[in-house]
Amino acid sequence: MDIPQVLILSAVEGITEFLPISSTAHLILTSHVLAIPSSEFLSTFEISIQLGAIGAVCTVYGNKIFQDKKILGKALVGFIPTGILGLTLYKGIKGLLADPIVPVIALFVGGVAIIGIEHYFKRTAARVRQTKEQSKTLSLMTYKDSLLIGLMQSVSMIPGVSRSAASIFGGMALKFDRQAAVDFSFMLAIPTMALATGYELLKTGFNYSSYELLLLLIGIIASY
Repeated sequence: MDIPQVLILSAVEGITEFLPISSTAHLILTSHVLAIPSSEFLSTFEISIQLGAIGAVCTVYGNKIFQDKKILGKALVGFIPTGILGLTLYKGIKGLLADPIVPVIALFVGGVAIIGIEHYFKRTAARVRQTKEQSKTLSLMTYKDSLLIGLMQSVSMIPGVSRSAASIFGGMALKFDRQAAVDFSFMLAIPTMALATGYELLKTGFNYSSYELLLLLIGIIASY
């Protein structure tokens, strides 16, 4: 891997992380298009450059999180299902990162699912307006709600399944308005991506050359 390839992958990560499309899948497919050989470092890189995205989330949502400490607590609770499943299925997930077929299938299925779910929520919103039923805002979220949204997020451990889409649709299924679901999805990304990156680096033990560590640093900064 060279610096131009790192910059391309970082741009893909920065653009796709907060859209309801899987950033991991796009990184896997882009690395294949760029003919980057599969390796332990590439898998670590694809996970670790999410630190840049975390920095962007903290920049945008930092004030809101620190103004309401309970939100951070709920985000940590929401991370629990993903954390447990991630620790349990770590080796299997790492193996899937090297296979482009899985994300391609997941992207296709996910795209169809997004269209169907969005259509369903539009119909639901129309009924809500007719009955004058109020959607829930972020201030009404309970720890149980955050845990259920986190459970939905854990589906995104399958490469090609969007983390943000899974958690946003989870929030909307619990009758939160779209803005609240989007906001909590981004806040939930902070512990999820930070701890996933930290765990990955601990597992690999930083056993990389100084050049590879430089590429990792460039990738994190560029994805911000």
